[in-house]
Order: sequence, then structure tokens, then C-alpha cells
Amino acid sequence: MSFVTTDDGVDIFFKDWGSKDAQPIMFHHGWPLSSDDWDAQMLFFLSKGYRVIAHDRRGHGRSAQVSDGHDMAHYAADAAAVARHLDLKNAIHIGHSTGGGEVAAYVARFGLPEGRVAKVVLVSAVPPIMLATERYPGGLPMNVFDGLRAGLAANRSQFFRDVAAGPFYGFNREGADVKSAVIDNWWRQGMMGSAKAHYDGIKAFSETDQTDDLAAITVPTLVLHGDDDQVVPYKNAGVLQAQLLPNATLKIYEDYSHGMLTVNADVLNADILAFARA
Repeated sequence: MSFVTTDDGVDIFFKDWGSKDAQPIMFHHGWPLSSDDWDAQMLFFLSKGYRVIAHDRRGHGRSAQVSDGHDMAHYAADAAAVARHLDLKNAIHIGHSTGGGEVAAYVARFGLPEGRVAKVVLVSAVPPIMLATERYPGGLPMNVFDGLRAGLAANRSQFFRDVAAGPFYGFNREGADVKSAVIDNWWRQGMMGSAKAHYDGIKAFSETDQTDDLAAITVPTLVLHGDDDQVVPYKNAGVLQAQLLPNATLKIYEDYSHGMLTVNADVLNADILAFARA
């Protein structure tokens, strides 16, 4: 397996497939998952001639289960360590959910200053901030995130099963095509990681105000969100992202869930490919 060691000594697992001469696409996964959540995208874009890279966030998947650094600043620095190690240039960075926050932080703080980024895609992403604040009163109340922490601490395995079987993919909607293998795979990825990283990560994805990160991203950015996202409501996320980004294109998918990259991969992949080739 391939790892890079960060400046603070954390081993980060990554995958790197395809020709080193091809344009790179780097994928950033959501909470509490791993790079495996990008299977449908990595295989697709590899087949289209791209070099595809994905890493496991610290404390997630196969990366080191360290006690500290579970915040957007460290997530961005860890992504930068992978990009530097592989010397990625002219890269497209794609982030889902918490990974969208990681992308915004990485691109604004490292990728653009180092001249490594060509385009950005944010999918069901958490910026500018999920928590309701004076600046963003349309966000979610703190008790929502306290409930996530309580559920995780009480029985992480059952909690992860319930999230995947319910709101994440919209499997709790009447008439939903419930895919048990998708639920099992979400649970598997979550349980590979560290309970400490997952617990601390709730604060990272909910309370980090990334207004400045979004404003600093000048490259073309595609914002994709489902209007039936029960995890990251689109009006306080995708819609605001498009307003704050200097060079954004917004697409809202009717009735699509937070996990649309998996259950609607055919549609999402085609739209992202068109953006990448434009």
C-alpha cells in the first residue's frame, strides 16, 4: 500500500491509478468514509484517460488513527502532502460532503498558491458552514450535531448502519430503491476508521466557517447538490457556495440524495466529465 508521511508525522494512505502523463483528478471523501467511496468515479475517469488519485483522511480508512488534528486545517495540509508527494499539476479536485470542505481549504490555502489546481468540483459539500450562525442563520442548530455525537458515542456501529440505511442515500423515502450492499459498504468504510477521528470530525464539518476559502477559489468550480439532501441541506450549502465562489456553475438535482455520487453515479459522472473537458 502507498503512504505519504505528513509534516506532523501522520501516515496518509493514497491510491494513484493511471498514466503519470495524464491530467490528474484528486478525490476527497466524505465523513466517516474512505477513498473507497470513490470507486464509481475512479474507475469511470480512469477509463476516460485521466490519472485518478484518492486518499484516506487522517483517522479514516487505512490512514493512521492519530489522536489529534481532526480539523479542516489539518485535512487541507494532509491533502497538500499527497499532492506535493505526487507532484500533481493542472489537477481537478473533487470533494464530497466533508471532502468538499477539505477541497475548499486545500485549494484556497495550498493548491492555488502553489499553482497546482485547474478546476474544482464540490458535490453535496458542507461549506460555507453547516451550523446556524449570526452570519448564516439558515444553518442547522447545534442540537443536530450534538445528536450525531451522542449517537456515535453510544453505539457507533448501529449509528453508522442507521445513517446509511436512512437519510444518507434517501433510503428512508417512500418507494426508495434500497440497496443493501450500498448500506453494507458505507458501514464497512466507517468502521475501518477511528471513533476519535469521527467524533472530532463532526465539529470540523459543522462549525468551520469557510467563507474566505470559497472567496479565494478563482478557478472554474462546478457546484452539484441534490434538493432532497437530508444531510447537508442544499439552500445553505450549494446555493451559498455558488454565490460566494468567483467562478461557479451551480446544478441542483431534483429529488437526489446526499449520496447521489453512488446511487446516481451515471448522471453525476457524465456531468463532471463534461465540466472537466470544457
